[in-house]
Order: sequence, then structure tokens, then C-alpha cells
Amino acid sequence: MDYSGDPGDALAPDDIDELARRAQDGDRDALELLLAAVRPRVLNICRGVLPYSGDAEDACQEAMLNVATKIASWGGRGRFTTWLHIVSVNSARTTYRRLKNLATPTDFEDGAHDRPDPRTTSVIAGTRLDLLEAMETIEKEHPQFVEPLLLRDVYGLPYDEIALLVDAPLGTVKAQIHHGRKLARPLLRGER
Repeated sequence: MDYSGDPGDALAPDDIDELARRAQDGDRDALELLLAAVRPRVLNICRGVLPYSGDAEDACQEAMLNVATKIASWGGRGRFTTWLHIVSVNSARTTYRRLKNLATPTDFEDGAHDRPDPRTTSVIAGTRLDLLEAMETIEKEHPQFVEPLLLRDVYGLPYDEIALLVDAPLGTVKAQIHHGRKLARPLLRGER
């Protein structure tokens, strides 16, 4: 396999997995090629959660750093790109939380002031607030439902691949997604 081409050229999934394995083994050149090859995919994933391009770029940078520093945590059982989805979605959610906290003052003098609505705050305008807010609400009491639900309903991954990623039996994953959907529906309809 020839990796000397343009980093923008799409590599086959097997080639990406091979680069990831080599990068895990400490091959710096393989890591550089891998990061160049997956960056467009990571940016697209981040844009799916944070459509404002500046926010998506920030999340993409965070995801790329996480890939470079945490590549050893990819177990190698599923596709590298599936693990990459999780890293990217988590980076986008972290960026969203950071932006939300920046947009929300915490120093109320008398408690009578309303917090600004993040939907109208320019820094995070254009995000998929309904979905992100619903996932944060669910995560408080049922964190085990969030990752499988996002992987299935946002990214359309098959159940068996999700089971490999979250290291849980297929039946458990299906149940987590079912229960997560039941919790998300009223939140997405605005019934809190």
C-alpha cells in the first residue's frame, strides 16, 4: 500500500486501520499520515454537531489532539474510524459545554437575573442545541445511554458495531438505545 499520495486522497478502511496500528506502535510517520487522512472526516463529524464553522474547527482540533495522544485506547477490535467517531463526537460535546459555560454568567449578585439563553448567544448560535441539551440531561442520570444513542441515531452505526465500541453485549446495547430514545423524545419535544 502506498501512503505517499496527497493526504486528501481517501484511504480504504483497511489502510486507515493499518496506519492506526503502526501509529499505536510508535511510528510517527504513520501517525502524521493518519491524522492528515482522517482530519476531513473529523471536521465533518464536528460540523454535524456544531454547524458554526469556528466551533467545529475548535472541536476538530481537540479531537485530532485526542487521537494523537490517546490512540493507544483504540482496542483494534472494530474499525479505527468507528473509534474516531466517538472521539470526535465527544470533542464536539466538550466544545459545546465549554461554549455554553462561557455564555452563561456564574456571578449573579442577587440571583434575580435570568441566565442568557444560549440559543441567542452568538458564540454557540447554530449548534444542535436541542440534541446536545437532551443528551446532557440524560447523561446526568443515565450516562450509559448517551454514547450508544448518539452512535445509532446521529451517526447511523449498526448495533453490532456499537456493541464492539462500547464493549457491551448486543442485547444490552439495543436496550440502552431503546431506553435512551424513550428519555430523549420528551426532551426533544420541549417537555422537560
